Amino acid sequence: MKPLLLLLDRHAGTPVYRQIVDQVRFQAASGVLKPGQELPSTRALAGAHGLNPMTVSKAYAELEREGVLARRPGLPHVVADRPGSEIEDREAELARALETAVAAARQLGIEPERAAALFQRLLHDALESKSRETT
Repeated sequence: MKPLLLLLDRHAGTPVYRQIVDQVRFQAASGVLKPGQELPSTRALAGAHGLNPMTVSKAYAELEREGVLARRPGLPHVVADRPGSEIEDREAELARALETAVAAARQLGIEPERAAALFQRLLHDALESKSRETT
């Protein structure tokens, strides 16, 4: 079983179970976690991170409700196979990531057009940088 990489911060303002949900959802949407891939058991993940197993259980239950994970009685959870939802899942993750930027733009009084232009420029620069790395 491929290890599940989670970066959990107990001092963040976000509950640990929510950090697990967000990171597993992102990894599934980005393809890091593949459909059918098994996740560590609740006890194994809790033990690896020094968590209460109920914290992991709550996160797994939320991911099940969202359709990200599938439960198999007596077996580990697996990443759910959701054919045709890849683009929608990725766009939803991007929207979640951009919510913070939207709030910052609003608080800074930056007009939507200028914020969108800044995002486009940063995205363009990142894509150009990546293409330079591969050549």
